[in-house]
Amino acid sequence: MTATSIFVNFPTTDLDRAKAFYEALGFSINPNFTDDNAACVVLSDTIYFMVLKREYLATFTDKQIIDPKTHAQMSIALSRDSRDEVDEVLAKGLAAGGTEPREAQDYGFMYARDLDDPDGNNLSFVFMEAAAAESGPEAYLAEQAAAEPTTATA
Repeated sequence: MTATSIFVNFPTTDLDRAKAFYEALGFSINPNFTDDNAACVVLSDTIYFMVLKREYLATFTDKQIIDPKTHAQMSIALSRDSRDEVDEVLAKGLAAGGTEPREAQDYGFMYARDLDDPDGNNLSFVFMEAAAAESGPEAYLAEQAAAEPTTATA
């Protein structure tokens, strides 16, 4: 069985701006699936963003195309290997015209920062401690608390 590919489709009001933004984050554009209506942003061998002009995206559904600046339909979380890598990709995204809609979220076992692209589509960049991913957040935090030195009062 071949690996499942994921294509996430979302709207843009400015295709050239969207392509420049995602390239600034370090992703590439597949020219074979890019034209005047859409751009194929390559995240990996099996994961792609299809950034589509709003009018073109509307041809794929009978539902209303929301404005991602005012409505949240989805949030896509993308993992990074460290907190520093999360901060680095956010810095690139902010420099390329993105916005950070809320403060960083630090849960002890996981660190996340949200980045809205210039159209308002939300991406969350996340680092999770490997031990937390293996044992679960509650077990990881309990283990961390047990390992902290205690101070005795006299």
